[in-house]
Amino acid sequence: MTRRSGQPLTSDPITLLIESSFLFHPMGRDELGTYLTADQLVMEKLYSNRPIYTAFRPNTWLDALYIVVDGGPVIMRSTPLDRIMAITYPFGCFGARSLPVGFGAVGHAFPSLVEAYKTTDVIKVPVAVVQTLYDQNPGFRERYTHLFELREKFQYHLLNCSTYPPQAVAALLRALIYQERSFGSQPKGTKNEYLFDLPIDLIARACQLNHRTVEQVLKGMVRAGYLKAHKTTDHHTADLVQIVDPEGLKEVYGATRDKVAWWPLK
Repeated sequence: MTRRSGQPLTSDPITLLIESSFLFHPMGRDELGTYLTADQLVMEKLYSNRPIYTAFRPNTWLDALYIVVDGGPVIMRSTPLDRIMAITYPFGCFGARSLPVGFGAVGHAFPSLVEAYKTTDVIKVPVAVVQTLYDQNPGFRERYTHLFELREKFQYHLLNCSTYPPQAVAALLRALIYQERSFGSQPKGTKNEYLFDLPIDLIARACQLNHRTVEQVLKGMVRAGYLKAHKTTDHHTADLVQIVDPEGLKEVYGATRDKVAWWPLK
């Protein structure tokens, strides 16, 4: 997902929650209005390279769930390896594993820094509201629980990818595809294509590769027809990765060294 180009955000946070969030999208305004009011929500702009919070601190909880409505991505970096372990785009959210709601009470890990990689617009939903929805609304509870499954599957992709560069990058792209498809935010229209604001630096830190190697893998994937090249001088679109053959990436994700003909290094 990418930032809305030239489209201003509405000032009504409830409308934004319904239009721009996996958790709240299936809920109508009347249904959502029985659990919260607009003055309980905080709209906030998070700026790049500024820490938001440190997740998984012992006996430390957040006071709100962060709903990403525009911009981003927001990343989580694990402290021991300084590796990116979560990437959140619009329609997603973050902070659930640092709330004492549902599986959040047991879903802890090493202390990990959460930061906006690029400027991000979020809505903060108070933990009391999240708890009430979780207790009283079965649909919300099912979607909220699904967030934890998606986080585990995202990390599974990253932790089980090999050091072989094409497979490592394909693993990250497949993880993002699965996440966006589960949220229902992509693909849009009839084309089975996915578009991500995904800088090379972010790919490198998620896959534990150097930047030059990532550049060569992306060029190879363009030549092989998995990705579409974006030739632009606009810095807002310079980091776009457009996946035009998501099913083909499965072959790269599961490939061994002798099966990726477009990668020159054996």
